[in-house]
Amino acid sequence: MNTTDTVAEMPSSPFPAHQYGRDVHEVHCGDNTILLIGTAHISQDSVDLVTEVLTREEPDCVCLELDEKRYQAITQEKVWKELDLKTVIKNKQISALIVNLMMASYQKRLGGKTGVKPGAELLTAANIAREKNIQISLCDRDVRITLRRAWKCTPLWRKGWLLASLFAGIFEKEELSEKQLEEMRHKDVLDEMLSEMGSSLPELKKVLIDERDTYIVEKIKASPGKRFVAVVGAGHVAGMLKKFDQDNRDKLVEITAIPPISIGFKVAGWSIPLLIIGSIIAIGWREGMEAAGSNMLYWFLANGIPSAIGAALAFAHPLTILTAFLAAPFTSLTPVIGAGYVCAFTQVWLQPPVIHELETSSNDIATVRGWWKNRLLRIFLVFAFSSIGSLIGTWVGGIKIFKGLVG
Repeated sequence: MNTTDTVAEMPSSPFPAHQYGRDVHEVHCGDNTILLIGTAHISQDSVDLVTEVLTREEPDCVCLELDEKRYQAITQEKVWKELDLKTVIKNKQISALIVNLMMASYQKRLGGKTGVKPGAELLTAANIAREKNIQISLCDRDVRITLRRAWKCTPLWRKGWLLASLFAGIFEKEELSEKQLEEMRHKDVLDEMLSEMGSSLPELKKVLIDERDTYIVEKIKASPGKRFVAVVGAGHVAGMLKKFDQDNRDKLVEITAIPPISIGFKVAGWSIPLLIIGSIIAIGWREGMEAAGSNMLYWFLANGIPSAIGAALAFAHPLTILTAFLAAPFTSLTPVIGAGYVCAFTQVWLQPPVIHELETSSNDIATVRGWWKNRLLRIFLVFAFSSIGSLIGTWVGGIKIFKGLVG
């Protein structure tokens, strides 16, 4: 692999990269020539640069730092109409959806300050490619896999810090100076934020940046044709340039897999329910069925009441609150499904968000009132608050039953 910035060094190159400035890199990989454009996702300069390159060049393929879901999100105005929330909840992807919304909200807010819609340069590249009948290659890893791998690799004690950082970011109202705004127009702010986070969470940087560098490079090399224009966030360029002369195809299976749940975690997940059930049986054997029934009732109320209160605090539908009360005592006895998923599914069924609420969720997420006003965000509150209530009930009920057993 080699890169060049002058026509003199590569006189036969169809991509004289030097004419486009420092954000464009010419890469030769075997018989393939790639013009790699590093962009900022909220920069008009990046939109102009992509437009200039693609209107002057005739590549065989335009490679984008997008997966299928993100491509649909930026190219289809009605993508929200196809969102099946029930399937999202059934597949236990509600956490991935909320993180996606947080990141979209962050970028949209910054984009509002710079006057450019997030991902405008990627949309521009896609539109020009379609107009010129150039093939489009989506080269980024599925965002759901990226988020699930990021969550799995984050140590348990750091997960809380990560969530707190994400929530703090969406509510941040800091006013930016003209100098900071100018810098935003020339930098990939989101990638920079993730890189900074990586200094505190190196495991996260490995998944969000390094693995995706590898994935994107291999997908570019596997794209059809010989001459490519690739549009990626500026934060990926340095890492990608180091990987074009490497053969990392064998790593794709590994970095697109979801790490399995550890045996220890599975054992821990089943041990608490089995201990509670076993304790109630032991109490019944030792003290009679009345004592066992009393402990079962305590368990039911200790789980049901906090979970129902959590759903009520989220302004859930009355039947969702009732569902929380009835479901929590049983879901607490299995790690397969939690009360939050049951309540979220019920809330979607009873009060599904309307289209305009789906479309405005990335704005509403940045205000406290928006979380309760927007039905989509309220579903997340129902999920979180009923889950927390059930967790509290599990500990309160479990401690009471264990004390009754040893006492």
